[in-house]
Amino acid sequence: MKIDNRKKQQPQYRINEQIREHEVRIVGEDIESTVVPLRQALQLAQDRDVDLVEISPNATPPVCRLIDYSKFLYQQKKKQKELKAKQVKVEVKEIRFGPQTAEADYNFKLKHAQGFLNEGNKVKAYVFFKGRSIVFKEQGEVLLLRFANDLEEIAKVESMPTLEGKRMSIILAPKKAGQPKKSQQKRDEEKAKEAAKAAESAKAEEAVKAAEAAEAEEVAEVAED
Repeated sequence: MKIDNRKKQQPQYRINEQIREHEVRIVGEDIESTVVPLRQALQLAQDRDVDLVEISPNATPPVCRLIDYSKFLYQQKKKQKELKAKQVKVEVKEIRFGPQTAEADYNFKLKHAQGFLNEGNKVKAYVFFKGRSIVFKEQGEVLLLRFANDLEEIAKVESMPTLEGKRMSIILAPKKAGQPKKSQQKRDEEKAKEAAKAAESAKAEEAVKAAEAAEAEEVAEVAED
């Protein structure tokens, strides 16, 4: 059994003699999962020159793995790093409009928003009302709703247009990959197919019942003869 200065460290898992249960379930390479007395598990670990590491203390009995503890910790840290690397940092990108934004400028900013959303970022679009332009707040709201509608295939509205001071903003979040929004036409087509299948199934069932009835009638006639 490996014994070194690791005992000076506070282990994240109980190992070797720190395990206090009477029996444990052992797992490991080339080992069939089985329940054995703790003393036998410790002896097995010593014979293999590895550690007995308690990986599931809440199980009944606790699950212990026969492995080099240093190697075990390294694998755990590696998994954590991989998970952290997969986590996408979501940023909120801002896009500013005026209440009377020109069409060319609108399309330019729409394209930028598409890029931000495809990268997994949120988009906060806002209309800034300068001076007396606050009288065009309804126009600004229409612009933001149009913006959300033009991006509905890749974004969902997280916050509807809200006026705060001289700024009216809307927040859009990217939709999850692989979950495109179905059009009304597509939904209608699917409903029509389901209805057709149901009607066909009902017709087939009626035909079976009719055949069974005819057969029963024929059997009755033969019996009478």
